[in-house]
Amino acid sequence: MGNLASAIGIGTEDAALVAALKAGSEEAFGILIAQYSQPLYSLIARSLQDPADAADITQEVFIKVFRSIRSFHGDASLRTWLYRIALREASNQRRWWGRHKRQEVTIDAPVSADEGDDSMCMSGLLTDANGSPFDHVAEAEMKARVEDALRKLPEAFRTVVVLREMEGFCYEEIAEILDVPAGTVKSRLTRGRAALKQILVAEGLILNELTPREPVGVFAGGAR
Repeated sequence: MGNLASAIGIGTEDAALVAALKAGSEEAFGILIAQYSQPLYSLIARSLQDPADAADITQEVFIKVFRSIRSFHGDASLRTWLYRIALREASNQRRWWGRHKRQEVTIDAPVSADEGDDSMCMSGLLTDANGSPFDHVAEAEMKARVEDALRKLPEAFRTVVVLREMEGFCYEEIAEILDVPAGTVKSRLTRGRAALKQILVAEGLILNELTPREPVGVFAGGAR
């Protein structure tokens, strides 16, 4: 894989990698998998009710990419296209999974939080601050519980929160991935943050003033 990697580089223009993929280069697919397997796996795991299925779905995503790469015309970035496929496969898996229907907040349901509250930052919730061994254990437990709370959000809210706060996409990129207006992305993000805050408060993970429960400091910084 070294020759191709040195020729196009892991961080080079999408066009060079796509051209190699369309030519059927196994080296190019190796580079693609090395670059995107972990991010896509994380995205899918957070999108599924059962994260244990994430590895199989990630593999299915790359199979779909292999089969459909010739239909990629560069209308979106390669990364955006891959995330779109990953979310579609995760959505298919959720439908197949059979719906252990929970009472979830619907897209149109009101939420009792400030609509303009940008202090709910998932990257802050899931940061790994330096601390004692006890702090690390406590933070690991907190992260697991936040991930579980995230899965209780309606799909549309959860997807936007994950793409924005964990994957770092901007509003315009999320709109492109989901094929919705940027205003819809902002609305869903605001409501998703508020709904997630409600869950975390109800489960005693945070206080109403967004003050972290001791001894774990999980709210580092504000929303981007």
